[in-house]
Amino acid sequence: MDLTTIELTTLTGERTTFGKLVGDKVALVVNVASRCGLAPQYEQLEALQRRYADRGFTVIGCPSNQFLQELGSEDKIAEYCSTTWGVTFPMTEKIKVNGKHAHPLYQELTQTADDEGKAGQVKWNFEKFLVHPDGRIRRFRPTVVPDAPEIIETIEDWLS
Repeated sequence: MDLTTIELTTLTGERTTFGKLVGDKVALVVNVASRCGLAPQYEQLEALQRRYADRGFTVIGCPSNQFLQELGSEDKIAEYCSTTWGVTFPMTEKIKVNGKHAHPLYQELTQTADDEGKAGQVKWNFEKFLVHPDGRIRRFRPTVVPDAPEIIETIEDWLS
């Protein structure tokens, strides 16, 4: 399936598609959760957004409560992300990332294997999918921090 046609709703309720949200940018799609121990990764995600946005890059945050660590409403999520971490990158409404009711975006993304050759369900919050406009996808597990060398190197390579 072409990711660009997948429908999304932003955190503010705007209906769009992945293609319209991302355009021709390299995108780092991350399932986020406000109450997760990995939430400090928001700071690194925002730093990537600020560092590379002018070069054709964006982070896309996808809040999910599948691991029972996300706030109850989109308004609370938006407030937490902006006041705690200064998040400026686009975010979707809360979605499911695993199971038969997983959002179509994640149904597609999770078919991608990580560097160890493992595809399938998202393991935890802050799993990352780097998506190139030409359709290439690279998957990074939750404990790989957003500014890890392998992510930075791929972003740099894909933006050049």
